[in-house]
Amino acid sequence: MKNMRPTLSSPLLSRLSEFVATQTGLDYPQERWDDLERGIAAAAPDFNFSETEPCAHWLLSAPLTRQMNETLASHLSVGETYFFREKQSLEIFGEQVISQLLQSRRQNERRFRIWSAGCSTGEEAYTIAILLDRLIPDLQEWNITILATDFNPKFLRKAAQGVYGEWSFRDAPVWLREGYFTKCSDGRFEIHPRIRKMVTFSYLNFAEDVYPSLSNNTSAMDVIFCRNVLMYFTAQRAKQVTGNFYRALVDGGWLIVSPAEASHSLLSPFTPVDFPGAVLYRKMENAESKLRISDDQVMQSPKETEASPLSLPAVQVKPAATEITTAQAGQLLAQQPDEREVPSSMARNCANQGRLSEALEWCKKAITADKMNPLHHYLSATILHEQGQHEIAIQSLRRALYLDPDFVLAHFALGNLHQSQGRYREAKRHFGNVLLLLRKHPQDEILPDAEGLTAGRLVEIASSLLASLPQSATANA
Repeated sequence: MKNMRPTLSSPLLSRLSEFVATQTGLDYPQERWDDLERGIAAAAPDFNFSETEPCAHWLLSAPLTRQMNETLASHLSVGETYFFREKQSLEIFGEQVISQLLQSRRQNERRFRIWSAGCSTGEEAYTIAILLDRLIPDLQEWNITILATDFNPKFLRKAAQGVYGEWSFRDAPVWLREGYFTKCSDGRFEIHPRIRKMVTFSYLNFAEDVYPSLSNNTSAMDVIFCRNVLMYFTAQRAKQVTGNFYRALVDGGWLIVSPAEASHSLLSPFTPVDFPGAVLYRKMENAESKLRISDDQVMQSPKETEASPLSLPAVQVKPAATEITTAQAGQLLAQQPDEREVPSSMARNCANQGRLSEALEWCKKAITADKMNPLHHYLSATILHEQGQHEIAIQSLRRALYLDPDFVLAHFALGNLHQSQGRYREAKRHFGNVLLLLRKHPQDEILPDAEGLTAGRLVEIASSLLASLPQSATANA
């Protein structure tokens, strides 16, 4: 982008910087005021202003809705990304993290969950999918979740379409376009449908939305990528986000940030693990593991592959002892005035710890104890979705809606499920049902069983998800 001549005064930019930090959590110190002014100029047309300065004064004086805040933040956030960015951390991810997950889970539940947080236009999420395709010979036998979230509907729409120009490949391996893309008539490149289907793109605002949560599929993650995102937040907001990431990870899970964001003070709950050329951060189960992993805790490196040429020591992982005990079940029973609610509480606890098979068994007990409760079928569907059993999850949600046709969370979950399967017309219909049903609710009403989510916030999320759907797929719906 060409340099623009400053038009806003320093006092006005100072006020805007403070305002943006308060409203969005994005940090614009004085050395980045040029970027701030460019962002305000880009946002002005969306707020019906033809010039930057009147828009700036209006922003400072008008009470902004959450949707307005997100519109502003979408112009201030950086959407600059490309395939195979920061290769060093990707190679460590492939040789160390994925190798260990494959070894530890091959004999049990063949599944793992990865979250590309702040995914922008999708290049990082698709890079992860392509790496897994190259590293795992029996990929079809594994249940792998790749969740990619962003708060910018325009970015999400481009990501879902999976069509990219030359600039997205500027530092990519030579085999990438030939092996995983089809050239379009306009000279751009479309990702193969097989890889596109591996990634679920979804709307999430770090500042406003609840996470980790079963309702938006952000719990029990094995790996979270959040690269080149935290650096744009204020220190307070960045600390809040990393704290939520810590809770979203299973014990032994990994957080991967960019080298510029590798701050031990910011990431103090995590254990830093040094690798040649990069530091990864790990959620360990007990205080002893806060110490740096020593040389006697590593094992022989896996075989080199074309996608991951480095040879690094792999970290030995002990299975996390997170099983819900009989004593814990007794404690839940004592806390619940209605013992019929115990199985669903146990299901949530197990699911949040990543013990999905146990969680599903508790769901079955909950349904047996109270067959007419639509919440039990909804909870079962969220767990089935995490297991990759999407069609059975859809059946469970339909049962929930048969019992309660106005169950807004079930409509929302069906929208998300259809979106993840590329059924955009069905997704559009269910998100539309969400908006229709929520007209009956006050904006500040906290929805039942929605983990603190208000009706007004769900309206905004559903509206953003509708805006992120590929327009060509929904035009005639």
